[in-house]
Amino acid sequence: MNIEQVRDYTLSLFGVTEDQPFGDDIITFRLEGKIFVCLWLGGGKHDMMDSSEPRLALKLTPERNEELRSQFEAVTPAWHWNKKHWSDVYYEQIDDALVQEWIKESYLLVASKLPKTTRLKYNSHLNKD
Repeated sequence: MNIEQVRDYTLSLFGVTEDQPFGDDIITFRLEGKIFVCLWLGGGKHDMMDSSEPRLALKLTPERNEELRSQFEAVTPAWHWNKKHWSDVYYEQIDDALVQEWIKESYLLVASKLPKTTRLKYNSHLNKD
């Protein structure tokens, strides 16, 4: 996937919004105000000294983060986030279908934590593949 495809796919999920609260070099994607993906646009204050490869940060369960990090070199502890709950994914090094699957997994994790009354409006969309 390229950066535009990542953005387009993430925004295609029901109820997702985007903003840039951390500056011009990061887009955050939210569900009901809860961040589940951070997409680095390159450069800026969020540039890492050792890598300028395109990446995004995903919120996943601690167990899932450990699993993916052990299976894929392109999945590492998130550089600027809680490393237990967030992983950086160098999405150009991963199969597109996996990147989409992990973005959706992050979305569903955040959706599952929403208050029940809020979750109701997403029920028909949460069960779709």
